Amino acid sequence: FAALHAAVPGLPLASSTVLPGIILSRDFASYCPAEGELRAVLVTEPLRPALTAPGVEFVVDSEGQYQASQRWITRRTEAFVKHLQSNNVKLLLSSTKQDEVVIYYAKLYGVSVVECLLSEEMALISEITGVSPYAPFGDNMYREVIETAVASFCQPLLLGSKRCVHIGFTSVCAFQPHCLILCGPVDGVNEQHAAALQEAFTMLQQLVKTVDQ
Repeated sequence: FAALHAAVPGLPLASSTVLPGIILSRDFASYCPAEGELRAVLVTEPLRPALTAPGVEFVVDSEGQYQASQRWITRRTEAFVKHLQSNNVKLLLSSTKQDEVVIYYAKLYGVSVVECLLSEEMALISEITGVSPYAPFGDNMYREVIETAVASFCQPLLLGSKRCVHIGFTSVCAFQPHCLILCGPVDGVNEQHAAALQEAFTMLQQLVKTVDQ
C-alpha cells in the first residue's frame, strides 16, 4: 500500500483522486518525452564501467595513462547507452545514483532516467511487469536487451511542491496498478486517512479470501 499512495499536504480533502499507473517519489535525472508505448529497463548497479574488478587495485603511472583510462570509460559508457537506444529502450529505472556521464549520454540519445529508486519501488515494478533487473556488463555487453518492461506513458507529475514520475506499465498479471493521491491540510491528517484506508483494504482482502475458500 505504501508504494501505491502518495500524500499531498496543503490541499483540501476533495482534491484527492485515483490515477492509473504508479507514482515514483523521484524527479527525472534525464527527461526525454516519447510518444506511444516505450520500453524500460531496471538496473541495480552503476552504468559507468569500472576499470578493474572489485578489490583489484588499478595503478596509474602517468597523467597520459589516466586520461586514456578516462577516455575508455567515456567511450564505453556512450556505447552502452547507444546500445540501449538501438534496442528501443527509452526509460532507465535505477536503484543507484548514476554518474554524470551516464546522464549526459542518456539525454543525448533520448533515454529518460529515474535514479535512486527505493527497493520497494523496484520490487513493485518487477511484480507488475514480470521483468528482472538488467545486468549490463556480463559476458556480452552488446547482446539483445530482452529484460524490458512496456509502459504506455511516462511523464512528470507535480504533487504540491514535489516533482514525481508518473508511469503506466503494461501489467503481465491480473493486478492493474492505480495510485491513490491523498490530499489534506497537514501531513498528520493524511497519515490518519492512509492508515484507515489500509486497514479497510486489508479487511476487504481477508473477506474476499474467506469467500473464495
